[in-house]
Amino acid sequence: MKNYDIESELIPHLLAGEKLVWTGRPKTGVRFRPTDAFIIPFSLVWCGFVVFWEATAIAMGAPLLFMLFGIPFVLVGLYMLIGRFFFDAKRRAKTVYGISNNRIIIKSGVVRTQVESMNIKSISEISFTQKQDLSGTITLGPVASGYSTMQIKGMQKGPQPTSLEWIDDVKTVYEKIIELQQKRLKEVEAQDGLM
Repeated sequence: MKNYDIESELIPHLLAGEKLVWTGRPKTGVRFRPTDAFIIPFSLVWCGFVVFWEATAIAMGAPLLFMLFGIPFVLVGLYMLIGRFFFDAKRRAKTVYGISNNRIIIKSGVVRTQVESMNIKSISEISFTQKQDLSGTITLGPVASGYSTMQIKGMQKGPQPTSLEWIDDVKTVYEKIIELQQKRLKEVEAQDGLM
């Protein structure tokens, strides 16, 4: 399935002879991840403590520098509690995915545009998770041990596998990528047989 609005965003990034076979985008709006079961309570405790500390400093007439020192901690707490959901929603609203006959292309960026692509032939591992509504996430590349349970987009350490997250009909898209990989492998084998 191709969406022509998304296709028009991706066409300038295609190479000569490349054709899009699928386009899509992640689901929009505020979405919760499994790690939020840990992060939300932690950010509530963090926010509660720093707001209490800042309010106490103000009420006791602490020096200005002491009161200003707490503001960054309040801002971090508010971002962890609320802001990250809106930033993530904005990031996904500006993200489009494309699968061409050669590559997987991801165009995203809240502040500046970023285009990432992976050659279909170079993807060593591919996996997907599917929800009851048939949407899900395709992970392209090896997943570090414990990554899926401790994923905090943009906050985890180490390299993150590239993924097509929260896409509709995830299994069909996954099968399309596998089919393209097998086709490329057969083409390479045929070329090797000619030599």
